Amino acid sequence: MKKKIFYVFVVTLFIISCGGNNDNDFSSNPTGSNNSDGSPSEDNNSNNPSSNDWLIPVNEVKDGGPGKDGIPSIDAPKFVNVDNATFLNDDDLVIGIVNENEVKAYPHKILDWHEVVNDEINSEFITINYCPLTGTAFGWQSEADGVKSSFGVSGLLYNTNLILYDRKTDSYWPQLKLQCANGELIGDKPTLHNVVETNWGTWKKLYPNTKVLSLETGFSRNYNNYPYGDYKTNQEFFIFTASPSNDALPNKERVYAILDDKESKIYQFDKFNNGNVIKDVFNGKEYLVVGNENLIYSFELNVSQSTLNFEYDFNNSEVFFKDDEGNKWSIFGKAIEGPRTGEVLKGAKSVMSFWFAIAAFYPNPEIYNQ
Repeated sequence: MKKKIFYVFVVTLFIISCGGNNDNDFSSNPTGSNNSDGSPSEDNNSNNPSSNDWLIPVNEVKDGGPGKDGIPSIDAPKFVNVDNATFLNDDDLVIGIVNENEVKAYPHKILDWHEVVNDEINSEFITINYCPLTGTAFGWQSEADGVKSSFGVSGLLYNTNLILYDRKTDSYWPQLKLQCANGELIGDKPTLHNVVETNWGTWKKLYPNTKVLSLETGFSRNYNNYPYGDYKTNQEFFIFTASPSNDALPNKERVYAILDDKESKIYQFDKFNNGNVIKDVFNGKEYLVVGNENLIYSFELNVSQSTLNFEYDFNNSEVFFKDDEGNKWSIFGKAIEGPRTGEVLKGAKSVMSFWFAIAAFYPNPEIYNQ
């Protein structure tokens, strides 16, 4: 009984904070802000986006409810080592990044509450951004118009996906579009950094010296509680809608998607049980897709690399796959043993996502089914 009451309480808070199931139309309230009674605010200051000149249909931009920075980004992140990350269970999902000799993990249980972390990794300023409503994460350069900036949560959504804004120009960036859609930088694209999504148990075996985003965020949140009820598992539970829909797969199935312009190809985890390596062609490019039941990643092969035969080779170390030339490769495609030591495969533009989100942003995606 207590569990049921808690669930109802959490879902009620979520609906209140996100503006309910009304799919509030931003175009009728272009400031994206509300008065305390829920009515549109009359505040039209220059810090709010104009309803003109969007690369996406403005009537499909939704006011999420919390307002700009109502979901606070983490701008001064602290980290702990593996031994002190006792708040994580092996099956907790994390976003992992390796930049030269610096390795970091960002737990979903923290990103669910903050969505954006502005960080410095090996002297590069990188923004880790995660949308809990679409299950999508990217790492991109913390810059706007070629100048260092930070990003925040705008409070707006497109196809139920996070819209970020940069604090230098106040331009607006729908995450899954990977493009600025409104403001001074309209049309610009972020510089991406390779990230992977996997569970904590797998990540710490790959990188036992990883740093982990600390619970000491500067904000009072219960990070042990998922804030959105059964959203991740209830296939029909949506706070906002996405269009078009596609019933080829369950809405909330986690899939791996290669993105190429306006098209996408999907790979499901059941094709990688116990480890697998797939060579595939999509839009005229040859890809290598490697993974297991906990982790999938892919690379765009050049002519020299396409002649190699690859094989899954994860044995609880940094090595994740190997080839018939004697090279051993990390999950990020760096040769760490063999004649090509130091060579790096080109990471594909890709993302882990709920199926419905890829189907909405990249209609009629191809599904790998061999």
